[in-house]
Parts: sequence; structure tokens; C-alpha cells
Amino acid sequence: MTVKRRVTVLGATGSVGLCTLELIAAARASGDAEIEVVAVTANTNAEKLAEAAIRAGAKFAAVCDPDSGDALKRALAGTGIQSASGPDAVVEAAQMDADWVMAAIVGAAGIRPLMAAAERGADIAFANKECLVCAGDAVLAAMARGGGRLLPVDSEHNAIFQVFDFERPHRVRKIILTASGGPFRQRDRASLKNVTPEEAVAHPNWSMGAKISVDSATMMNKGLERIEAAYLFPVAHDLIDVLVHPQSVIHSMVDYVDGSVLAQLGTPDMTIPIASTLAWPDRVPTPAKPLDLAQIGTMTFEPPDEDRFPALRQSREALKAGGLTTAIMNAANEIAVEAFLQRRIGFLDIADIAEFCLEEARPDGLSTDLEAVLAADALARQIALKRIASLGR
Repeated sequence: MTVKRRVTVLGATGSVGLCTLELIAAARASGDAEIEVVAVTANTNAEKLAEAAIRAGAKFAAVCDPDSGDALKRALAGTGIQSASGPDAVVEAAQMDADWVMAAIVGAAGIRPLMAAAERGADIAFANKECLVCAGDAVLAAMARGGGRLLPVDSEHNAIFQVFDFERPHRVRKIILTASGGPFRQRDRASLKNVTPEEAVAHPNWSMGAKISVDSATMMNKGLERIEAAYLFPVAHDLIDVLVHPQSVIHSMVDYVDGSVLAQLGTPDMTIPIASTLAWPDRVPTPAKPLDLAQIGTMTFEPPDEDRFPALRQSREALKAGGLTTAIMNAANEIAVEAFLQRRIGFLDIADIAEFCLEEARPDGLSTDLEAVLAADALARQIALKRIASLGR
């Protein structure tokens, strides 16, 4: 049976967005799927977005940066592809009639477009963990109103999604999120003080964007994934464990009450979870290298170290606190990671800034109120920026 989809790709020029469009092209060429690309979006790169829109045969392209609108319009002149610019244009793209939406906009900027697609009833493949971390209650409420389904693209959550018994969640003993440990897994904390951005983005297994690579290095990505898992899967948050698995072969596991532990395995290639969501509940071929366990030979596991990587503790405590706490932590981390990549702060300052914001920010409102979430996000960013300025680097 041929997979048929009308799709929109939010964040089409990032690593996940480009991978999605490449996979769509391959599935079309092989005859495994009939896919119409409705819309594509990007943040600022009008030229790259235009190229992606033309290759995909998209009907509409939107760039978030208003100043890049004219460049996008010029690049698409004569193609018949409509274009627009500004944050509202990205939301407009999300509202178009696609039954499957890839939500791959980095950071909290992806919340409004994702909410727009959710309200419309689209199935949403989301690679933006910050949306659930910041506004999980609001996102789930919007999905319930629209009637679509969240399909996780993060390799860990996609792995759990594939082996989780949603009909009998009470039979789950715990969820085990695996972590590569990042590039500094074997470094002591003192040696991390002078880490450079180049070292932090050099992930040993995965090819990812700069922000998520730094999050992997601090292990904040695993903290965010713990929070995300609490929204995606009907288990108590204290039943979500993290286990370091440097080989990144087992992408996560579900431990059941009868002693069975079900795991999803595969090579560390993002085309696999993207394809899983694109074809769900069917499957399509991918160019991913087949897993050869005999060649791998050995897989190892170890507990995470929350002293060296305090982001793990911060995320666990933020999840327990609930409300808007996770939105505050995420916003502070986004600002701190950006400052680190710009060499304005040190590597260890990232977690310290998140800790400071968690102590200082006390916003009013409920996590189910999107405006309250966005206000908490803005407040945490202001506090983080002031803290960075006070460090005087």
C-alpha cells in the first residue's frame, strides 16, 4: 500500500527539516509514497528556503524574519510558489491543509505554529522538544480539541512510542531514556571550565544543529527529554529513568511488570525516526545503514552523573515542581546556550544561569494558559540576559 500524505515542514532549512525533505524525495522516487508538500518555513535563510521549496514542489513558503521577505520573494519569482514573511506567516503555514506537519523549529519559537497545527487537527511529527517542555499542558489540550496525534521524532521518544503499550499503561514499570553521554562523558567537571563551542558541538554519534549539540554536551537535552516523556506517555514522572549508553544503538526502552524490557534499536540516523512518523502506522524504506550487531560487538551502560551534569537534576526538580517551572528552565537554557556559542560565557555557566533563573523567576499563571507560558518564557530570558551581563566576560 502506498503511503499518501499532504505535508508541511516547519523549520525546513534545519538539519531535521532538510532530512525530512530528502526522505520525502526518496520516498516519492521509489514509489513508496505519494506526498504533496503544502508549505515550508524557515527562520531567516530565504535563499536556502527557496531552494528547498522549489525542490519539494511546495505551494507556500514563509520566512519568520520580516527583513528576509523580499529576498524570499525574489528567489521564488516565476516559480508559482507563494511566499510571505513574519511570525504570523509561519503560523499561516501551520494552518494550511496538511494532514502531517513536521514541527522542527528550534526552541520556544516553535510553540505558536505547533499550536496552530494542533488546533486544526493535523498529525504532528515534532522534533521540537521545547514545545512540550514549555507548554505541554496547552499543547495536549490543543491536540485533544483538534483530534490529531503527536508523533515523536526525537530518537528516544520515537523508540518508546514504537514499543509502549498504550492500551495497558498500568503494566509499565518504568521508561528508560538512553543517553550517549555527549562528548564530555569521561571528563571531570573541573576540566569542563574551558571547553570551547567547537568541542561542545562535536557529538560523537549524531549529526545535529549547534543548539541541540550543546544541550547534549551539558546533558540538558536528556533533562528536556525526561519532561517531554512525562507529557507523551501516561506514566508517573518518577518512573522515567535515564541511562547512559555511549554506543547509541538502543534508543530507549520500556520495562514492564512481568520483567520484559522492550527496546527499539537502530543505527544513529535521524531518517529512521522521521520515516517512522511520516509513514505511521505504515513504514517506508530509508537510506539508513542497516544495524550490524555483530560488527558493534559490545554495548555498555552506566548511570548518569548529576554532579558533573547538573542539568539532569534541574530538569528532574523542575518537572516535579510543575506549573511554569519547566518553561523558565528551558528559556534560561536557550539564552545561556546562545551566549556560550557566542563565547560570552563559559560552558559551566550554562547550568549556573539556568539555576539562577529557576531561583529568581516567580511568574503568575497556569501552564495550561499559552499566554502565561509565553510570559514566563519572556521573564526568564530577561533574567538570564541580566545574569550574563553581570558575569562581564
